Amino acid sequence: MKKILTGVAVLMTAAGMAQDTTKSENKGQFTFSGYAEAYYSYDFGKPKDNNRPGFIYSHNRSNEFNVNLAFVKGSYTAGRIRANIALGVGTYMNANYAAEPGVLKNIYEANVGYKLSRTKNLWLDMGIMPSHIGFESAISKDCWTVTRSVLAENSPYYESGAKLTYTTDNNKWLFSAMALNGWQRIQRVAGNSLMSWGTQVQFKPTDNVSLNYSTFVGTDKPDSTRLWRYFHNLYGIFQLTNKLGLTLGFDVGQEQAKKGESKMNTWYAPVAIVRYTPADKWAIALRGEYYNDEHGVIISTGTPNGFKTSGLSANVDYLPAQNIALRLEGRMLNSKDDIFLKTNESLTGTNAAVTFSAAVSF
Repeated sequence: MKKILTGVAVLMTAAGMAQDTTKSENKGQFTFSGYAEAYYSYDFGKPKDNNRPGFIYSHNRSNEFNVNLAFVKGSYTAGRIRANIALGVGTYMNANYAAEPGVLKNIYEANVGYKLSRTKNLWLDMGIMPSHIGFESAISKDCWTVTRSVLAENSPYYESGAKLTYTTDNNKWLFSAMALNGWQRIQRVAGNSLMSWGTQVQFKPTDNVSLNYSTFVGTDKPDSTRLWRYFHNLYGIFQLTNKLGLTLGFDVGQEQAKKGESKMNTWYAPVAIVRYTPADKWAIALRGEYYNDEHGVIISTGTPNGFKTSGLSANVDYLPAQNIALRLEGRMLNSKDDIFLKTNESLTGTNAAVTFSAAVSF
């Protein structure tokens, strides 16, 4: 914690210095921002250790008040240069960065970018960045639902590597290609000598429609047990009217069953979210989802049918100001096999929870 507080102090000092430099030399601009989300989640299975099911990585503590994610961020822009650094804490960081060593566990974002062309929007960014996969981010306030979908929880939230991005002059098309350290990895898996790779194509024909196709090709295992993974992420966000929006998403992935063999294990996950804003400061969202990972590539259960789980959720949001969100969600998950642990150590096929969240950005 002392190291984190020291980092925060450095950021704030740098902010002041950069702002003074901006005023005197007009060479660049430094901005300071932050986010904090507190929550209370109650799992009706009453887990003894107060942990939500193991495939949930956000809002994953039950029957206690806690912080999901809080971070401070400094951003610098100057001509053809940009840089970001953000230090984070919370149960989200504990769960998603568990495999990272030392102070890397608290780096939410740290990257540097250079614009390669003077006339075109072509950037090279390197460092720790938000994932190019999915329509849901770690920042709950920016998502239509309070908690993350199962497909979002079990695909990368962040990535470390180098990314080349080109955006057309009319901002309708975005193309990205990246070299990555792995599947949600800052530090590469020990014994893995290969880079992973990703691509993203995004098309926004109008202000009300966004279409995206992202891919990942690589391995998240040492060379001795290497299994190639191929992953596709597709989604569309449609603002149907001023008050009604629809998001449709579909993930499908394959991984080698055994090293050197052609047989593949497949998993897939569709999701649909409808959001309705009946009045200023209020929003309602309904989510339906399904996740099928029969062979336990991503979510291992050790049961006859593997992980085959459907889910429904509904949330109500009160937004008293642009940077504040007070939200309440009820969520039900139903599995084909009994995979959810109850207080008496028995297993059941259903899991229900309610989550209240209060988030502020600044």
